[in-house]
Amino acid sequence: MGDIKLKTSIPGPRSTELLKQREEAIARGISTALPIVTKKASGALLTDIDDNCFIDMAAGIGSLNVGHSPEKVVGAIREQLNNFINPIFNVTMHEPYIRLAQTLNNLIPGDFPKKTVLFNSGAEAVENAVKIARRYTGRRAIISFERGFHGRSLLAMTLTSKVKGIKSGFGPLATDVYRLPYPYYYRDQRTDKELLENFQTLFQYSVDPNDVAAVILEPVQGDGGIIAPSVEFVQGVKEICSNYGILLIADEVQTGFGRTGKWFGMEHFHIYPDITVISKSIAAGIPLSAVTGRSEIVNYPEVTELGGTLGGNPLGCVAALKVIEMIENEKLLERANFIGEQIKSQLNFPSKFLGDVRGLGAMVGMEFVKDKKKKEPNGSFAARVSRGCHERGVITFTAGAHGNVIRLLPPLVITNNQLMEALDVIVDVIQLTEKSDVN
Repeated sequence: MGDIKLKTSIPGPRSTELLKQREEAIARGISTALPIVTKKASGALLTDIDDNCFIDMAAGIGSLNVGHSPEKVVGAIREQLNNFINPIFNVTMHEPYIRLAQTLNNLIPGDFPKKTVLFNSGAEAVENAVKIARRYTGRRAIISFERGFHGRSLLAMTLTSKVKGIKSGFGPLATDVYRLPYPYYYRDQRTDKELLENFQTLFQYSVDPNDVAAVILEPVQGDGGIIAPSVEFVQGVKEICSNYGILLIADEVQTGFGRTGKWFGMEHFHIYPDITVISKSIAAGIPLSAVTGRSEIVNYPEVTELGGTLGGNPLGCVAALKVIEMIENEKLLERANFIGEQIKSQLNFPSKFLGDVRGLGAMVGMEFVKDKKKKEPNGSFAARVSRGCHERGVITFTAGAHGNVIRLLPPLVITNNQLMEALDVIVDVIQLTEKSDVN
């Protein structure tokens, strides 16, 4: 007997009833991948209100690296609740904020002094990282990359390279944002050298490099389809930044806290960003984000120029400190690499439509195509596979510009049996869906 237990069709009757209530009460702009309602969740397992138990291979879009409701984190939050919830750091300091800032300054790679400021969400941290970069450099322009995702607030949405479902109809967007191609080795045959030459073209025709404050990039593009660049490309970007006095901002919102098999994704490329943005798995699901970077940069804004009423809430801070402790003590970095190897191994089977399997650590993407030679995106097939997985008790979700990538971001605490059970379902669903297409 496995951990998946399905007592009803998906969605079950109680979830279906609440889905109707949701449609009446909640704006349609908020999407939900599965039409189910959670009753409880622990580790890599999620049970809905119809008592169906799923294996979660999405982990809150990479927000739950240490799993659902880890006991040690819950205990830390409960203890903090007994003292106070949030006196607001802008009014009175609290120790969890200070302890977390110290910990992040030591944890973020780079042999130089660092400082940290805390916020609520990834998008908020991205916007503040850009504010800090502009304030420090006295420059206005920001460069992001195609397929990058940096959030949904105004500036973050502008930095994000996706129109439908993100930007369409929400203009005017923020100014002084420029975009360049990012490596996509499965589809784009351009070399790293050719891609890096686009910087010089941009500097020649669109923006003076002396007006560029920062370049922002994801070490692995998540929403873009689990796309990782080469070491040569990222180091090339860093060199260009250094040559022109441009800051490098690493958006580690999804790649941070062990997801790629290292503490932070940028460690794979052996360079140190000037500013690192983190959120999602930092606090096991409690809203929290951070901007950590070179002390002289992050410390540059004057008093009152940064902040936010609820930023750096104590519950999130104590949760984050416990998350970091769990990752260290339970060797979850090594676990992430093992999980990634197992996923790739199990997905190595003959398939007509599975064109590519890629990723770093426990951040893996499956790209589906209509034809392996032409590589035409097959978003409808990916959607059917994801839906089939849901119906069989495995939570997945799609990504990529064409919705043809299924990204797997399992909690790093998933057991071997749970991982293999989920992968067996995924492989079986892919094969059955392929057979139905052929027939």
